[in-house]
Amino acid sequence: MIRYLTAGESHGPALAAIVEGLPAGIPVTQHDIDSQLLRRQQGYGRGGRMKIESDKAEVLSGIRFGKTIGSPVTLLVRNRDWQNWTVTMAQFEKPEQDVAKITVPRPGHADLAGRIKYGFDDIRPVIERSSARETAARVAAGSLSRVFLRALGIEIGSYVSAIGPASEAACTPAVEELLANGAESLSIEADLSPVRMLDKRAETGAMAAIDEVSNQGDTLGGIIELFITGVPMGFGSYVQHDRRLDAALIGALLSIQAIKGAEIGHAFDNARKPGSQVHDEFTLSARDGLARRSNRAGGLEGSMSSGLTIHLRAAMKPISSLVSPLQSFDLETLQPTLSRFERSDTCAVPAAGVVAEAALAPVIANALLEKLGGDHLDEIKNRLEAWRRHVAETFQA
Repeated sequence: MIRYLTAGESHGPALAAIVEGLPAGIPVTQHDIDSQLLRRQQGYGRGGRMKIESDKAEVLSGIRFGKTIGSPVTLLVRNRDWQNWTVTMAQFEKPEQDVAKITVPRPGHADLAGRIKYGFDDIRPVIERSSARETAARVAAGSLSRVFLRALGIEIGSYVSAIGPASEAACTPAVEELLANGAESLSIEADLSPVRMLDKRAETGAMAAIDEVSNQGDTLGGIIELFITGVPMGFGSYVQHDRRLDAALIGALLSIQAIKGAEIGHAFDNARKPGSQVHDEFTLSARDGLARRSNRAGGLEGSMSSGLTIHLRAAMKPISSLVSPLQSFDLETLQPTLSRFERSDTCAVPAAGVVAEAALAPVIANALLEKLGGDHLDEIKNRLEAWRRHVAETFQA
């Protein structure tokens, strides 16, 4: 099974990831990893940090002659901004000059609970590790599972359906048309927009809203639509809570900084309707075999993949570091004061979509490996093809 760990601080020397459990034989290029890191850095509303960094991954182990070898892959993404933080983030000897402590927590951030939990007298260590800068390592790690899945005909894509007050329809004929060519076609189209929206009117509204709140020293969140194509029926399981595919997918989304809500398909809308208007009816025909009249369940039934496109939706809150401060207090004096500003973005929803794609990839890859097993890509590919044939033949007269 694939698992990964990330390490590193926002303004430390580098971010790192170790990815364990990748089968051997997966063809990987430097572009496969770095192109995803570049996508993460894009988006209207990003802050000054993205003008400093130019993220690229150094591969230190686990790949030989352009293919995985079954051993852990080690990835390193260096922080160019580290050169400006060598005193503040010194790792061993305490600097001779005083380093100002941060004692005023920002509402909505990890500052307060993290400082209390770990017993710090300075919020800086909390800021450094809880920062969404960590997602650069996560995107690098997730890119390897994406390559693995793509080699098996499984793709992950996304677009942004809302930023602040600007929104577009969550699923349109244009989306369905793009998904017919695989979910990555959807991402390619979305990436042409500065805010990763498909509707030009919504794009214009979103950019105007970002400009408006930026001038006010405020921030904006939004909603991300995610799709996974090519997943056959029967991944995941209902027999134990920790094998439920829907739970694992939602957990992956909620593990991303500032993602505070997620749903599968039209879950919240479905909750307001009777079952006759919710469940996806079956149809059988001699020519087409099994089909569905709809996909309101989002491609998951009984915590398993149904064979339809998996559709998830994630809600990102506005970033909690505001230029215009909110009311807070000083942990040393316990006196009221205004919160401080830590360099940040006005809106990072477009980038969060890229992070979400990366976070979902190992979940789907593990569901596949749990079902099929295998240590080499060719072995797994043969087993998947046999499983697809078995499923199709089940519904043939």
